Amino acid sequence: MLVPPPLRHSAGTVSRGRASGADCDTRPAGCVSGDRGPDRQCGGDGMTELLALTNVAKTYRQRRRVVTALEDVTLALHAGEILCLVGESGSGKSTIGRIVTGLVAPTSGDLRYRGHAATAMHRKNLRAHRLGVQMIHQDPYASLNPGMTVGATLRAPLSRHFRMPRREAHDRLRGLLADVGLTPPETFEGKYPHELSGGQRQRVSIARSLTVEPNVLVADEAVSMLDASIRVSILQMLRNLCEERQLAVLFITHDLAVARQFGRDHSIAVMQRGRIVEHRPTADLVSTPEHSYTHALLHAARHEGLRSKHSARAKAGQEAAEKQLTTWTASSTPSDSTNSSVRDRSPMTFVMPKRRRKS
Repeated sequence: MLVPPPLRHSAGTVSRGRASGADCDTRPAGCVSGDRGPDRQCGGDGMTELLALTNVAKTYRQRRRVVTALEDVTLALHAGEILCLVGESGSGKSTIGRIVTGLVAPTSGDLRYRGHAATAMHRKNLRAHRLGVQMIHQDPYASLNPGMTVGATLRAPLSRHFRMPRREAHDRLRGLLADVGLTPPETFEGKYPHELSGGQRQRVSIARSLTVEPNVLVADEAVSMLDASIRVSILQMLRNLCEERQLAVLFITHDLAVARQFGRDHSIAVMQRGRIVEHRPTADLVSTPEHSYTHALLHAARHEGLRSKHSARAKAGQEAAEKQLTTWTASSTPSDSTNSSVRDRSPMTFVMPKRRRKS
């Protein structure tokens, strides 16, 4: 079996963010952990490789021409690792996410989940793959069923895949809501998606993906439609879940600044035109980029940061000016004894001129 070697720092040490050897001290090599999901094997070095793509390619036939979406992509995901996939629109990031989750079959190459080839999986292993790899969608307004409450949305996979009793499923979904920051859980359990904000909907989507106890999360532009303050809190929540549950996260984004913040101490892979042009630890890639396209992305991210800083200063100045104008207006408001006609005057109305008739 051809498996790509683990990513290493320039000093020769393995990058952080993977399962430590302490996780396997009490179990022999090849053991099975019963704490989460299907079989979880532990290697001799203590690192658990959950997913591996080797020389994967994907092409689409469009009328008389063939469009290449992916070409010779090799990646590996380990337990507790965050891999940020960065690139422009149309570079093939979402195609990798669909292949990893099993929604799209690769044209060529090898996809393995827990050592089993995806193309030749037994029915039991295929079910484990579908449960073990879950996706967090980009649009929280379209990914939830508008006719189902939050409780019904989270209870459905529990009863379908685990056949939990109603009482146990009820306690489990309340725990999931608390894990994603929706507290108190009983407040959100009976609400419909249209009664929630965008950030709350995305938290419900994350909780839904955690119901089947996955090992791998694929976040495809999961925070691109959220405000900056909400984005930071959700990214921190995902990092905490990754560390606590030893999840492997494939974080797909077009924003290198977000990838640098979310994937610190982990690694970033840069994509261009269906190929991975650079794959290195985050600190090394940001400080000393090797590929010209990575240079361009970093340059654009720095300029975007400067524009955001200038816009923040401009917004603060505008708010100060509006506050000063409000203070001046309040101090110069006419009293009840003088200029009462000005105070009681009706608002100004605009009358559109009549159209002249043609003679």
